[in-house]
Amino acid sequence: MPRRNEIQNSTSTNLYSLQVYSPSFFTSFDENAIFEKWAAMEVADFSILPGGMESFILPGGLYAVFLYQGEARDASPFFQFIFKTWLPGSTYELDKRPHFEILGEKYKRDDPSSEEEIWMPIRERK
Repeated sequence: MPRRNEIQNSTSTNLYSLQVYSPSFFTSFDENAIFEKWAAMEVADFSILPGGMESFILPGGLYAVFLYQGEARDASPFFQFIFKTWLPGSTYELDKRPHFEILGEKYKRDDPSSEEEIWMPIRERK
């Protein structure tokens, strides 16, 4: 967050919280499992990359998008609904691509009125 103003060529003010999980991450849940976490912004190109920062190209595909309102610490029931109710009741399964949240204008850290979009990679169930 403190270095976001160093990023040039940004296409919006949205911030992205992006997670890259191992292919087996969701098959046997382990609260101590390690995953890769990125703080990101969308840019028009990578021609100017501030020191110590890396580029990430998000692979395209189908995503289920959920709107979450509330504080991050209270999100557990929301995610339980997605994984235990919505996903099993749908015709989709998780795809093995990054998950991310868009933290836009309505995102306010530690505020119950905060809003963010949750993007889950999905594909038609086989």
